Amino acid sequence: MHNMTQIADEAQLIVNGYAFTKDGSNIKVLNLHEPAKATLMMSDGEIIETSMDDIELDIIQEYYARNKKYMEE
Repeated sequence: MHNMTQIADEAQLIVNGYAFTKDGSNIKVLNLHEPAKATLMMSDGEIIETSMDDIELDIIQEYYARNKKYMEE
């Protein structure tokens, strides 16, 4: 079982229950309400690996596109 508090604390961005965390040059996205749904994507938003359906992927890609400026250091 994932420690949701720790994941949320380490995330650089949380939007509508999705935690976005930098992992090197990639971004890990976890649905905090359904932890089995996760995605690994490149910093340009291209999906590398996922357990999310297409609709959810569209949603997180849009969230990321609108909010990635807040993840920059």
